[in-house]
Amino acid sequence: MTFSIRELPTSDFPPLLREIPQPPKTLNYRGSLPSPHTKLLSVVGSRKYTTYGKQVVDDLIGGLAGYPVGIVSGLAMGIDSLAHEAALQNNLYTLSIPGGGLSDNSLYPATHKPLAHKILESGGGLLSEFEPDFKATKWSFPQRNRLVAGISRATLLIEAGERSGTLITARMATDYNRELLVVPGSIFSATSRGTHQFLKLGATPVTTSQDILDCLQIETKIPDSPQLQLTLSPAEEIVISQLTEPMHRDELIRKINLPTNEASQLLMMMELQGYVKSDLHMYRSNL
Repeated sequence: MTFSIRELPTSDFPPLLREIPQPPKTLNYRGSLPSPHTKLLSVVGSRKYTTYGKQVVDDLIGGLAGYPVGIVSGLAMGIDSLAHEAALQNNLYTLSIPGGGLSDNSLYPATHKPLAHKILESGGGLLSEFEPDFKATKWSFPQRNRLVAGISRATLLIEAGERSGTLITARMATDYNRELLVVPGSIFSATSRGTHQFLKLGATPVTTSQDILDCLQIETKIPDSPQLQLTLSPAEEIVISQLTEPMHRDELIRKINLPTNEASQLLMMMELQGYVKSDLHMYRSNL
């Protein structure tokens, strides 16, 4: 399916973008723009993310499934692409604002062209103030960042080093009077130094999807009926009791105190049942 590049009439510019100090003069788009009922959340973070960062993206965006929330990011390597992917997996609208033009030959990074097409095919969109064939440059990314910060009601910052370019977007969000949400990280991690700077300056800490919904003033749905109580086997209870925090597969198997083949089969079955989740041999509880 072909998604042509179209110029957006000035009268149709997103209202929040008209409020920023240097609003765009022109906007090109591909695909679908968000509906007025969709509340946009910009998600930004480090290109060099950690396992913790990916888990945060999956968990927080996964918790927004079924709500009128759209995810905005920049199509870049790292947290940006993870945010788009998580939105797609959870059937949320997602909008990409890349650092260059929107033609297939100009999309940056080129390796994310398939992701851009997935966004379009899912009903999402691409947006840019640059000419369709404009190639991304060092200065175009900070210029693009003001659109990412300006178009959304809030910006969620997930992992950023002390001098990360992501901090530019976070700073712009506060300058534009938008809500800045920050995920706390380990005090020992270099990828948390930038995020913790903003927490010290008064940004809103986020530890659950509910925090995001509260910020966007979205009412939480009440379940129709209480969830059924799970009945776990003694071995499964041991696994869950060990996963108070993510744990490497090898360490978890040692603590289960079962023969390796039995422990491996147990973990595989628990993952198939949705009790646990693994990523890069790191396990965490879903209960």
